[in-house]
Amino acid sequence: MKPVVILGVFVADTSYRAARMPRLGETVLGERFVLGPGGKGSNQAVAAARLGVETHMITRLGDDAFAGMALATWAEAGVRPAVVRDPDSYTGAAFIFVEAGSGDNAIIIAPGAGGRIGLADIDAQAALIRRAGVFMTQLEQPLPAAARALLIARKAGVRTILNPAPAQTLGDDVLGLCDVLTPNETEAEEITGIRVDSDEAARAAAELLLGRGVGAVVVTLGARGALYHDRERSVVVPSVSAGPVVETTGAGDAFNGGFAAALASGVDPVEAVRFGCAVAGISVTRPGTAPSMPTRAEVEALLAR
Repeated sequence: MKPVVILGVFVADTSYRAARMPRLGETVLGERFVLGPGGKGSNQAVAAARLGVETHMITRLGDDAFAGMALATWAEAGVRPAVVRDPDSYTGAAFIFVEAGSGDNAIIIAPGAGGRIGLADIDAQAALIRRAGVFMTQLEQPLPAAARALLIARKAGVRTILNPAPAQTLGDDVLGLCDVLTPNETEAEEITGIRVDSDEAARAAAELLLGRGVGAVVVTLGARGALYHDRERSVVVPSVSAGPVVETTGAGDAFNGGFAAALASGVDPVEAVRFGCAVAGISVTRPGTAPSMPTRAEVEALLAR
C-alpha cells in the first residue's frame, strides 16, 4: 500500500455553540466554547492516518503555541509532518459557530502561515508527492501551490483528489489534473453554475465537470449520502448513520480522508465512497473536527451491521 500525501492547512478551531448567530452589533450568550485542532487538510490527514494508512501532511506553520497543537495532534493520529516553520507569520485559526438546535455550522478561516504556501514549498516535497498512492489537496492554501502539486502527482501517475473547498472559480487547466473532484452541493454549484438541489442536478453538474477534464466526480449530499459519477457509472451511495447527530463540523473532511484512505488501500471507487460515508457518519456523532475521526475498526464495525 502506497501512502496518502495531503497538502493543506492546519488551523486551531475556536468553536462557539449558541442558539443562533448574533446579528452585527449584537452579543449573544453562548452555551459552550471548545479550542481544538482543525483545518481541512489537517483534518483529512488525521482521518486517513487513524484508518491505518501511512499519511503525510505538507504545510506551513507559525512558530507559536498553535503550531505545537498541530504537531501534537498529528503525533497522536500517526500523521507524518512535512512542515516548514514560518516565524514571519502565525499558525492559522478558525471561528466556528455551531447552531445548538441543529448542529449546523458557519466558519471563518484565517490561514496564517498556511496561506503563504508557495511553489518552492511544493517543489521541496516533490519526491514525497511522487511516491504517494493518493495525493489530495483543497483550496485553503493558495491555488498555484495546489495546482503545482497536482501536476507533480499527475506526471508521476499518482491518483489525484481535489476537494474544492472553500469554493472558488477553477479553470480547466486545474480541473484536468484531477482524477477525482469532491465538491459538496454548494461547491459544485459555485464551479458549474448548476444549482445542486436534487440527485439529478448533482449528476448534471458532475457531467459538466467530466466535460471539463475531471476523471470522476463525487458530490457529497449531506444527509442523503454522496453521488459517484464517472464516464461509466453514476451511483448515489446512501449516508451511513452511526447515531444521533451531535455536530456536522468536519464531516466533509472525514469523508474525504476516509475516501482517500480507501482508494489507497485498493478499494473500488464506489466502495471507497461508501467507506467515506461511514467515516463521516461516525464523525458527526461526536463534537469537534480532528478529535471526532474514527478508527478503521469502528468504521468496519459500522459497515458490518
